[in-house]
Amino acid sequence: MVENNERGKMLQVLDWAYEKSLNGLPGTPTAQELGDEYLRKNNWDVEKACDNLINWQLAKCTTSGFVTGLGGVITMPVAIPANISSVIYVQMRMIAAIAHIGGHDITDDSVKSLIYMCLTGNAAVEIAKDVGIKIGMKMTESVIKKISGEAIKKINQTVGFRLVTKFGQKGIVNLGKAIPVAGGVIGGGVDFASTKTIGKIAKQAFISE
Repeated sequence: MVENNERGKMLQVLDWAYEKSLNGLPGTPTAQELGDEYLRKNNWDVEKACDNLINWQLAKCTTSGFVTGLGGVITMPVAIPANISSVIYVQMRMIAAIAHIGGHDITDDSVKSLIYMCLTGNAAVEIAKDVGIKIGMKMTESVIKKISGEAIKKINQTVGFRLVTKFGQKGIVNLGKAIPVAGGVIGGGVDFASTKTIGKIAKQAFISE
C-alpha cells in the first residue's frame, strides 16, 4: 500500500519537474522552446513535429549518461535519487512540448494535470476514463475547460499513487528512504520502453483528431 506521504513526495517531484520543464534547467531548452524548434524544423506540420520530437527523445534515452548526467544540476524539493528525478523531468518536458505543439496552454492547471496523467503511460487511459475524458479524441479547449477542480485533484492523486507504485515495483526507489540504485543508473531499456509508451499516449491526448 502506498502511503500518503510517499504520494505527496512524488507530487512534489512532479511539480518540480513541471516547473523546470516550463522554465528550463541550465543549458537545456524549455518545453515551449523544444516544441517550437520541432515545429519550425517540420514546417509547422504538427503531427510530423510530434513524431520527430518523440524519436529524438527515444534516441537520447539510449545515449549513455544523458539522463543521469542531469543529476549534477538538480536540486530537489525532497530526497529522491537523481536518476528518478531526471527520468521524470525528461519525460515531463517531452509531454509538455507535445502539448505545446498541439496548441495547448501548458501553464493551464487542467493541461498540467493531463501532462501528469500521460506520465503513467497506458494507465493514463483508465485514469482519464475515471474523470470522464477519452484519450484518442483531440483535447479541444472546450473539453479542457470542462475539467473540474475536483477532477484535477483526483488525476494528480492517482498519478502520484501510480508512479510511486511503478518505481517501487521496479525496486528503483523507496521514497521514504531515497536509496538510489547501485551505480545510480536505470537500465536504458527501461527508459526507452516507458518513454516510447508515454510519447504515444501524449500524442493521442494532445495531437490526435
